[in-house]
Amino acid sequence: MDIELATNALKALAHETRLRIFRRLVQAGPEGLCVADLAGHLNAEANGSFSFHLKELSNAGLIRSRQASRFIYYSANYPAMNELLGYLTDHCCAGEPCGEQEHVCATTENT
Repeated sequence: MDIELATNALKALAHETRLRIFRRLVQAGPEGLCVADLAGHLNAEANGSFSFHLKELSNAGLIRSRQASRFIYYSANYPAMNELLGYLTDHCCAGEPCGEQEHVCATTENT
């Protein structure tokens, strides 16, 4: 991953609504959620503003979409997420061990 892709992904996540959307899609798993269900989980309306946020995350490569019948399902792009995390932690602690490694998909209390 280059710095431009990382910057675009981080810019997309630097908005509260988009971060909430992305986190919910990560939790949903590879099958993702349709727009109505996703909005419902976030207590949001599936309107033009919500679509704008989905488009920004999609343009940054962080989410994927697929059409099934008349519904559009969105899911997290896990390879892109892991690539971004790898970019951010590349050469962490100058290559020295920095404690126990956490599992990326481990649950946390403050989700």
